[in-house]
Amino acid sequence: MRPVTAQWVANAAGGTLAADVDTLVEGVDKDSRDVRPGWLYAAFVGERSDGHDFVPQALANGASLCLVSRPVDGPHVLVGDVTAALGALARAYLALLRTEGDLTVIGITGSNGKTTTKDLLAQVLPDVVAPVGSFNNEIGLPLTVLRADSSTRHLVLEMGASGLGHIAYLTSIAPLDVAVALTVGTAHMGEYASPDDVAVAKSEIVRGLVPGGVAVLNADDARVAGMARLAERVVTFGVSTGDHRAVGLTTERGRASFAIGDLPRRTLTLVGEHHVTNALAAFAVAVECGVDGAAAWEAIAAARPLSAHRMALTERADGVTIIDDAYNASIESVRAALRALKLVADGGRTVAVLGEIRELGDASATIHSEIGTDVVRLRIDHTIIVGDGARPAYVAAVREGSWGDEAAFVATIGEARELLDRMLRPGDTVLVKASHGSGLWELADQLVGGTA
Repeated sequence: MRPVTAQWVANAAGGTLAADVDTLVEGVDKDSRDVRPGWLYAAFVGERSDGHDFVPQALANGASLCLVSRPVDGPHVLVGDVTAALGALARAYLALLRTEGDLTVIGITGSNGKTTTKDLLAQVLPDVVAPVGSFNNEIGLPLTVLRADSSTRHLVLEMGASGLGHIAYLTSIAPLDVAVALTVGTAHMGEYASPDDVAVAKSEIVRGLVPGGVAVLNADDARVAGMARLAERVVTFGVSTGDHRAVGLTTERGRASFAIGDLPRRTLTLVGEHHVTNALAAFAVAVECGVDGAAAWEAIAAARPLSAHRMALTERADGVTIIDDAYNASIESVRAALRALKLVADGGRTVAVLGEIRELGDASATIHSEIGTDVVRLRIDHTIIVGDGARPAYVAAVREGSWGDEAAFVATIGEARELLDRMLRPGDTVLVKASHGSGLWELADQLVGGTA
């Protein structure tokens, strides 16, 4: 963050500056443990903790100012709502940066692939700031904006939506030069009446373009392609159609190999054929941002996962391969991960450890049942369903014909670990997949055990 005064922060956030505060702010964080000298500490009130209780720790770590919704001891800006104030601060700060340099703001949305595409662009674009992990909501996006400074040329932002109006709010903070829409799927279906409503929510990213901005759209997804009517200028990508296409697509051990236009064939480092869509999207954005196409393609092909629990492949010393994709889940991403499991195993024994897909609302039982049917039809050798929320997947697998020890249900992560310890043998490939809130990522960490 470029330095700004405490009074500037107060004005931008719409708050009141405590008396006799004359200091500079050079960064922002919401975790008092991570605050550095000269930073602003944002004190959020959550379900389990109140950030105001940690103001003393933030100040002890060197915070020069605190953003609070009730008075505290120490230098602070008092606001009515810290979340809204942080958004207002980021909005004003981004407007300030735009007056000081050549900055391109890129937003990415989609039911699947946002974080991977963001990670690809972070490895392709010069002078880039991109979110840490999956900072894609009304708190994470402003924090990402506030990490940029006067040297930033490309600001990449994830934009998630669990309801109508969410992305519109995010683009009001960060109006976009480039808007990327990847897919419209069933993620967060508990908040929507239908996939068409999901498409409306995702289309808000295109409406958030600045005049003359470009929409980068997935031509393979009909609902995404339909967003073209909302944009002045459109660039498309796709496996089979679009301005940027995958040519001669093949896979080897789960890694996709293809050419883009006249550029040479390359094999992605990322595991999973579904990453072709993400790679094409990143390529289209890079070219729009002025990166040489050949250089962009080489960087994308060589790029590695930057965010934890995203199709991370580990080959253990005992001959067991772990695919950790336990950060998030939708029915589309589970199906893609299961296909990747089969390809990576390359004829070896496959084990799928699946937990609950959350935020599905009334569709939860139906969608989990579909997954249970899928694992049988894909001929996954062993399936372990973890947790009551995912139990319909086990019931469906048994009903579809997964008998004996082919399918198992366990209530806890500990039980899953005990079962895996008994059954795994050299040559097995294990997929761990679930929504982050299920906690199954802890099992993935245990299975990897720090080995590479």
